[in-house]
Amino acid sequence: MARITQRSSMARRGAVFGAVLLVAACVPGTPEEVSLGNQYAQQIEQQLPIVRDPDIVRYINVLGDSIARVVDDRSLSWRFNVVDQNDINAFAVPGGHIYVNRGLIERTTNMSELAGVLGHEIAHVTQRHSMKQMAAAQRANIGITGLCILAPSACQGVAGTAVQLGASAGFAKFSRDDETESDRFGVTYVTRAGIDPRGMPSMFRILLRERERNPATVEAWFASHPIEESRIRISEDAIAKIDPVVLRSLTRDSPAFQTFRARLASLPRSQLRAG
Repeated sequence: MARITQRSSMARRGAVFGAVLLVAACVPGTPEEVSLGNQYAQQIEQQLPIVRDPDIVRYINVLGDSIARVVDDRSLSWRFNVVDQNDINAFAVPGGHIYVNRGLIERTTNMSELAGVLGHEIAHVTQRHSMKQMAAAQRANIGITGLCILAPSACQGVAGTAVQLGASAGFAKFSRDDETESDRFGVTYVTRAGIDPRGMPSMFRILLRERERNPATVEAWFASHPIEESRIRISEDAIAKIDPVVLRSLTRDSPAFQTFRARLASLPRSQLRAG
């Protein structure tokens, strides 16, 4: 796309994953996933305004790592980024890259709400939803063109068979089952990290209220993360299974989060706007 606003709009809606290694319609392994994710993350960070303030970068990565490190069994190199855009959105790129819009963070009231969003996006990566979706797209043979964009070593062993691109498969618009699974795993993940999981349904309610007041700000979020009352109930049902004693011991908020949020609010805003 020629215009940066068009690129931004694409990425806000989850960004069609333009280069996916799919050999023999199998789900790619972790090395391929990481390589592809790194390449796409590089493109995203060239096209979107990423907040580079050291305090912001440090905090979002400390919080994200505190969740990811207790659930990741593949030793991924996680990277958490704040996108300097006012609309509400968050998305995950395969391999461990998580992006959260400034506008979403500004709507949170406490640390557990942001942690719930991060836990949900981390679950999309750990459960490999994008990679499974792309393999399914290949099996369905929906508009694929052949081209190898990886290093030559990534293409070895295909015996002349073209490595395929899942150009029409998106990595952030998941099925209802994937979203539900990520909610449930997200509850488990933040709980393991010592964070109150009730921030997840609390954030859902914030988003639903925002949709009533100003639907344009949450258009990108609801396009890729459909929220209904049933999802709130599902997350609350998962939370209800946690021992109340354990639940009371978990962290809901922290001075560090409020300092982070205030610091973000003080920073100049990017001239790049959503839409």
